Amino acid sequence: MTGIVSPAGITGLILAGGRATRMGGVDKGLQLHQGQALAWHALQRLQPQVGQVLINANRNLAAYESMGAAVWPDALPDFPGPLAGFLAGLAHCETPWLVTVPCDTPHFPVDLVARLAQAAHQADAEVAMAATREADGTVQVQPVFCLLRASLLESLVRFTAGGQRKIDKWTAQHRTVEVLFDDADAFFNANTLDELQRLQGR
Repeated sequence: MTGIVSPAGITGLILAGGRATRMGGVDKGLQLHQGQALAWHALQRLQPQVGQVLINANRNLAAYESMGAAVWPDALPDFPGPLAGFLAGLAHCETPWLVTVPCDTPHFPVDLVARLAQAAHQADAEVAMAATREADGTVQVQPVFCLLRASLLESLVRFTAGGQRKIDKWTAQHRTVEVLFDDADAFFNANTLDELQRLQGR
């Protein structure tokens, strides 16, 4: 089993590269929540949990750069989804681990990374992924909240080069552990303008 993963050994990646079709095609990470861009909230939440933070964005790069983090667009064309963001993050990750969070979930747990890292250590896993217990008792995997070994870059390059885009299909090829978080509300995300409005009251 490898040693415990320290925050300094983890790069955080904020995923803000999507089309946001369910929000009318706006740049979701720049939509305001309590007076600040969603991606800014994610950055403030993630920064204390990791050694450094990157942002994956495909539009308005200067606006994201003004938040104080390096910004990397997808290397793959046509907004192919979160795995393209994972790929951009792994390609520019200078630490042994990368953790991803989406830009539209500003209240994710403040111990998210620590718990994923602890689980990865205990299970000697290559991937640790958050999961939540829903109100009806079912467990819902949250694949975009994902801690990855940086050494998985070549595997992901091969997988996406074959036209594959599903996160769970790729992670199934590797030693993966799921980490259960009881507060499902902390993972509430704004996919639509209505959900963004609901977020304001949280």
